[in-house]
Amino acid sequence: MPESSIPSDWPEESREAAQQVIDEFGKPDEATPTQLVWHDAGSWKRIIATKAFYEHNFPAPHIDCVESVVNYRVAPEKVSTIAHFDGSVVVDRTAGEVSARCHDVQANALALNLVHDIVTGERDMQEARDYYAQEFLNARRGQPTPYMDGLQFAPEPHEETADPDERALSDDDLDQAVAEGEQRDGAAP
Repeated sequence: MPESSIPSDWPEESREAAQQVIDEFGKPDEATPTQLVWHDAGSWKRIIATKAFYEHNFPAPHIDCVESVVNYRVAPEKVSTIAHFDGSVVVDRTAGEVSARCHDVQANALALNLVHDIVTGERDMQEARDYYAQEFLNARRGQPTPYMDGLQFAPEPHEETADPDERALSDDDLDQAVAEGEQRDGAAP
């Protein structure tokens, strides 16, 4: 897919980031005027490159417009810690997915590897932030960046990561609410 296949009205920042994904994973599986999507690309469940980009200052100013998604279960009590670690990491508990959004998939791998470390107790939030900043600098120095080289954990099958939560209302509760609503609708004002 030549660069010209990226919609021409995308900002240069988003075009550049999308082209990096194309160079690594080839033609996207889906394309709309605002996003390109790859399914099952390498170790990623999904990669999404978007026209819209967001300024992000951690660990240094850059833009976020490439999202990488994996199947991964995060215990509810760890979600706020992950949000404090990096605001561009999103936990979708119901779907059993975690994603990172940055300028490229390498930075996304770094973020998600550190999410794994937080979830497993290998690092706390501040240690993860410190490691992220150090590996970011190491990439600029041309030094080894193992957490940017790919996922250091194996994503699980969706069936094992999805969390539909627990039911709070019984069928009787729902039937009763419907009956009360019908009764109220039928009552004269």
